[in-house]
Amino acid sequence: MELKHEIIFGRHAVEELLKSKKPIAKLFVHNRLSGLFEVQLRQMTNERGIPLVRTEIESLNRLCGGRNHQGVVAATSPIEFQELDDIIPFLFEQQQSPLIVILDHIKDVRNFGGIARSAEVFGAHAIIIPKNNTAAINNDAVKTSSGALLNIPVCRISKLTECIELLQNSGIQVFSADIRAEKKIYDLDMTGPTAVILGAEQRGVQKELNQKADDSFLIPQFGSTDSLNVSVSAGIILYEITRQRR
Repeated sequence: MELKHEIIFGRHAVEELLKSKKPIAKLFVHNRLSGLFEVQLRQMTNERGIPLVRTEIESLNRLCGGRNHQGVVAATSPIEFQELDDIIPFLFEQQQSPLIVILDHIKDVRNFGGIARSAEVFGAHAIIIPKNNTAAINNDAVKTSSGALLNIPVCRISKLTECIELLQNSGIQVFSADIRAEKKIYDLDMTGPTAVILGAEQRGVQKELNQKADDSFLIPQFGSTDSLNVSVSAGIILYEITRQRR
């Protein structure tokens, strides 16, 4: 499954790409780039929620094979990003009980793809990721998801705290998966509109997101292994939600 995923470089080409509204995974700029063009890039990426990464000239050279990039390189995305503001009203209009997966800085592409696969299989309606410090959505991610990323909406959000507030204000309960929680996953009622926050394996869900959540839970474990892989955890959590709803 070969998907459209390109590297575009050069000032004119990147500017036209930004104006075209095609999906962009990331924009890389030389860390010494300044002036009007740099200001325009910041404005356009902010408007579209595109991550802007400042980097060394050597990194830009590697991205475009040493060709003349003029200090700016863009990586396109194989998927179209969706707006959460559009998805939530649509789900309620369709009389569906939303099930949303929030990924808190999960950077491993394989984990991300595996979570997307479970999310699509168990009927989640959308995946929410932060704009920065998250796994690259590229061909490897799509392949690892077995194509699920092509079939489930992905929303890219600047601030996850504001996203949680939006969900709660829309009548969606937000739960955080936390190994330190007192409640077990089956102690919570997830039959209503639900969002679940999953954190990276080493750090877990950020403290401020845990505090924003309506409640937190853990998956009971009985072996001696430290913890479950986040992709495996996602499958268990989404299965339990599906079990409750059925």
